[in-house]
This record gives sequence, C-alpha cells and structure tokens, in this order.
Amino acid sequence: MLDDAAQGFGATYKNRKLGTFGLATGTSFFPAKPLGCFGDGGAIFTDDEELARTLRSIRVHGQGSDKYDNVRLGLTARLDTMQAAILLEKLKIFDDEIAARNKVAERYSRALGNLVAVPRLAPGCTSVWAQYTIRLSDGIDRDTFAAALKAQGVPTMIYYPKSVHQQTAYSHYPVADGGLPVSERLSKDVIALPMHPYLDEATQDRVIAAVRSALSA
Repeated sequence: MLDDAAQGFGATYKNRKLGTFGLATGTSFFPAKPLGCFGDGGAIFTDDEELARTLRSIRVHGQGSDKYDNVRLGLTARLDTMQAAILLEKLKIFDDEIAARNKVAERYSRALGNLVAVPRLAPGCTSVWAQYTIRLSDGIDRDTFAAALKAQGVPTMIYYPKSVHQQTAYSHYPVADGGLPVSERLSKDVIALPMHPYLDEATQDRVIAAVRSALSA
C-alpha cells in the first residue's frame, strides 16, 4: 500500500503517525504545506530497504553503483542543502505549529459550525490542517461568497474545483452509472478560509465576521 500524506505530515490516524502505514508514504514540503521549505521539496518514508535503495537511485537519474552508470530511468529529485537546512530548523517548532493550527481550526469551527458545514475529525485522528475548508449550503453562490470576502480583505481559495474523474487526464476512464454525484457536488460547494499557525485571534475574528456578513447578505 502506498500512502499520500502530501498535506498530512505530522497528523495521526488511530494514534499512529502518518508515514508508518503501508509500504511507503509520500509527503510534500511545498511552501504552502504545514511543514514547508522555501521552494519545492518532498520525501518518501519506507522501512523496506530494497525499495529505499531503488528510490535513492531514481532520485539521482537512476544511477547504479557508479555515479555515471544509470541502471534505470530516473529523475533529478534531490532536496537541495538549503531547503534541507530550512526544514531542519522548522522541524524544531513543528509540534508547536501543529498545536497552533488546531487552535485556529477549533475556533473557526465553534464560530461557524451553525452557519456552514465545517470539517470534523474522525475519532482517534488528528489533523495538521493544511487547509480549513468549509462547505457552503445549497443556494449560496460560491463565487459571490468569495467576492464578498475579498471585498473585505479576506482571501479564499478553491483548491479542487474538479473531482479527479473530471480531470482531462482521467476523462477516458469509465465512471459508474450516474456519475459520481457526491464528489461532483462537493467540488462545487467547498471553499477554504485562511489557515496558518500565526493567525491571531483578532485576525480570526475578522475572517469569521466576513463569513457571517457574506452569508447574511
């Protein structure tokens, strides 16, 4: 099993850290992620020694035992020293940043849970809140809502406007009879609010007030 933790590094599932499940787990260190470097970066976690050797080879052009002997198709996928140094420093405060993100998410949920569908955690799970995404109720136009928040200086983001099966690259694959209505409906209803560990309460209140105002307009 391969796990995708591109937005979940640091979170837990049934009291186990993501990265300890399956054969391998991938994560991203893109700047917008909870643990981000200052450029592109990522990592793969595995305790399978053979797979680890293969991944190290793929990371450097597919090289074998000799630097200039490429034994497989590979990539230029090394994490440069500068990004590694940044991540090492950020790891020292990562637990504190996760705790701060959770406080922001909890405060958002308390304030907005009676107005929109807010994200909820399954029992035994924790989140690092890469985003805080709400779901608007039927009848609320998402574009109008986003414009109202923008007018008040509050940015929003729609990260996934299309479900996977609607992406061009997957359009030729078969879809179940009737399509995938739940996925399609969610991709039209969701919108993300500002989320990072340094959102102070005054800024959170400004976001919350903007959401309330947009919904009552």
